[in-house]
Amino acid sequence: MVAGEINPAKCSVNSSDQNAFIARFLGVAMGEVEKQVARLACAGGSHVAWQRAEYQGLGTCRAAATVAGGGKACAWGCLGLGDCEVVCEFDAISMSQHGLPVVAPDLCTACGDCVDVCPKDLFSLHPVSHKLWVACKSHAEGDVAEAQCQVACTACGKCVMDAKPGLIRLDNNLATIDYSRNAQASMDAIQRCPTGAIVWLNDGQGIKGREAKKIFRIEALPVSANVV
Repeated sequence: MVAGEINPAKCSVNSSDQNAFIARFLGVAMGEVEKQVARLACAGGSHVAWQRAEYQGLGTCRAAATVAGGGKACAWGCLGLGDCEVVCEFDAISMSQHGLPVVAPDLCTACGDCVDVCPKDLFSLHPVSHKLWVACKSHAEGDVAEAQCQVACTACGKCVMDAKPGLIRLDNNLATIDYSRNAQASMDAIQRCPTGAIVWLNDGQGIKGREAKKIFRIEALPVSANVV
């Protein structure tokens, strides 16, 4: 920091007041860094995503993933055993009633521990200005993806058509956002998504488009070996 190679604002664990104190103590500029938070690329909770088999064993996602992928019909989906919650030292992750991690943006320090521990590679760190988000990582074909999870991306392409040119593309049956064009992002891209897989984030809460299917089910779906 004294050499000017990094500025105190890059420390995401400290408060801004602590970083300012360090800057004053060292006699350097504090600098400016946009806050980053951990994001989960899955919305397939137990009430919308099918299980092919019931996993019984060590209660961790990493252990479950080694046994036929964990039993979830969607091979890319969150296993819901909370490795990310356990590893987070800042209490920024809690598990929802549907077995999905919920990140509290105010508590998240972007340390990256959840990114490292997830066996499905579902977490990534993003600046808070990245409001447009695809809450899915399935590469299954449209009908298959939706049969496995009601809120999966079906690669219908409506978000690509409604967004600014080049902002969103379909990559192996999945909508993918080019965040180098983030300034062009708007809520227009989410409005016609039929499953609500692409959302607009507001204080960590995902807002779905007007044509997204409504989910009323609360209880978990039964285990079924017949899911495609």
